[in-house]
Amino acid sequence: MITQGGKLVGSHLIGQPFTAPGYFYSRLPQQVRPGTIPRRRGLEPRPTNKALIDRVNASVKALQPTNPAAPIPADLVTTSGSGLDPHISPAAAEFQVPRVARERGMSEQDVRALVQKHTEGGSSACSESPV
Repeated sequence: MITQGGKLVGSHLIGQPFTAPGYFYSRLPQQVRPGTIPRRRGLEPRPTNKALIDRVNASVKALQPTNPAAPIPADLVTTSGSGLDPHISPAAAEFQVPRVARERGMSEQDVRALVQKHTEGGSSACSESPV
């Protein structure tokens, strides 16, 4: 659990909805309020589900301007199987490097070095397909 000023604010085990431009966006998390027990949502709807297609298209439309030349990794526009996973793929981190570097006044090279240092397994390969 993560506390700030004696108040429960999150968990290292549950994805958090970061939206400020200087932070790496996580997978689309289930809506979890601090101090509550999350409920597993289950898997994404079928790929042909119109609501899923509309949500993914809206997410792609919102993200594409942040890095127009790059394909968007699927994990940035979908939830994890549980809807709670805090991890993103190395490809999702790489997609966000230009925005995070710009917002934090850092070089992309320095942000990439930090991403590499904090990537589990140290791999830059990704099994997630880009959108």
